[in-house]
Amino acid sequence: MLQTKVLIVDDEMEFAVTLAERLQIRGYNAKSVYCAVDAIALSRNDPPDVMLLDLRMPGMSGIKVLQTIKQFNPSIEVIMLTGLGPSEESAEGMKSGAFDYIMKPVDIERLVEKIDKAKLNKQEREV
Repeated sequence: MLQTKVLIVDDEMEFAVTLAERLQIRGYNAKSVYCAVDAIALSRNDPPDVMLLDLRMPGMSGIKVLQTIKQFNPSIEVIMLTGLGPSEESAEGMKSGAFDYIMKPVDIERLVEKIDKAKLNKQEREV
């Protein structure tokens, strides 16, 4: 079975790099980028199975990134990352096609479960 490709998009570079390392240790093909433009470009050129996307970033919001990505590749499953708890933005993300969301600080075991469920959901839709 191929490794699940995970793209972490968060303007907090240290958080994104550390999370990618923790996922790599668990057998995921994880990369991190730190801005919306890089996330969109990488998603076009080397689409991940699952994207972990910060809700609030400078420049372009996570919601706008989600909407843009879903326009050109609806099969990418997106899990929104938020430090604010359930909010209108989280609800907007779900309406815009996010698979789920998770609170920061991230519980890695809970996140791994969500990534695996998102990948399974993607595979079921592709059959």
